[in-house]
Amino acid sequence: MSDIPHFPLAAVVGADELKLALCLTAIDPRIGGVLIEGPRGMAKSTLARGLADLLASGQFVTLPLGATEERLVGTLDLDAALSEGRAQFSPGVLAKADGGVLYVDEVNLLPDLLVDLLLDVAASGVNVVERDGISHRHSARFVLIGTMNPEEGELRPQLLDRFGLNVALSGQTAPAERGQIIRRRLDFDNDPVAFCAAWETQQEALKQRCEQARALLPTIALDDNALAQITERCFEAGVDGMRADLVWLRAARAHAAWRGAWEIVDEDINAVAEFALRHRRRNPPPPNEATAPPVTDQSPNEQPDDTRDGQGNWGALPAQAVPVGQRREVPSWPKKP
Repeated sequence: MSDIPHFPLAAVVGADELKLALCLTAIDPRIGGVLIEGPRGMAKSTLARGLADLLASGQFVTLPLGATEERLVGTLDLDAALSEGRAQFSPGVLAKADGGVLYVDEVNLLPDLLVDLLLDVAASGVNVVERDGISHRHSARFVLIGTMNPEEGELRPQLLDRFGLNVALSGQTAPAERGQIIRRRLDFDNDPVAFCAAWETQQEALKQRCEQARALLPTIALDDNALAQITERCFEAGVDGMRADLVWLRAARAHAAWRGAWEIVDEDINAVAEFALRHRRRNPPPPNEATAPPVTDQSPNEQPDDTRDGQGNWGALPAQAVPVGQRREVPSWPKKP
């Protein structure tokens, strides 16, 4: 773990939907990671590094550009195996990321073989290296964060589907929010230690919330009512295969844990709908079905809103009218006292 402090996730301005998606995958890594789409300069790596601080190990590993398969999975020394009768393993990036965050920038530019390997290990939590009849396996449980700029190339649909959640960032940020972003970045660059100390209370509260949600997660049932609603909506969206249903159900349960609740309700299902469907949907939702934005509340009693200065439901279909009385406000993330 580096001694250089990371920009605190709690101090990031806006991007509430992405912060929520990242926290959900930290609560339940089996969701399958997050694919972030958006232009350069949207603080994608800052958010990913901030997520690492919420995990027990705090480990943050970046896949180097031009990495080979051996660099990714590790290597076996056959000479040592033959002479000493044991497999001598040299760990790769996957081993180093165990327990933390594996960040893959421009994942759409990687060879499909490497993307397949990444997604296989992220889903199983185990890396197996085999060579000439000798094999070695080790734990590789990490939160996979991939980023891509769609203008530079797309991922094949088969690979897109294997990322658990998908969030798209908008390049348009309101002037007031832009100024706040720049001011905090300058303060951090000027004195990272002092800046992190000023945000320590909010960051610790966020970390504790994730830890409590992880502890609560196994007690929340994957109930039939939630599953029936999700499978019906996946069918209406025309998704291929069953991964969307599974990811959506797990993400809804993680959201319930995030709220501190004991069961999955409609709020949880709606909060993660776009995360699970955005990169898988083939049919548009019915005209009378409003798309509920993800919830970023700080307490179970607070409710979401769908407008955040252009930072709202990224990648979703156009907003639809909501009857008076159903509009709900989104509380902001922790602010510096």
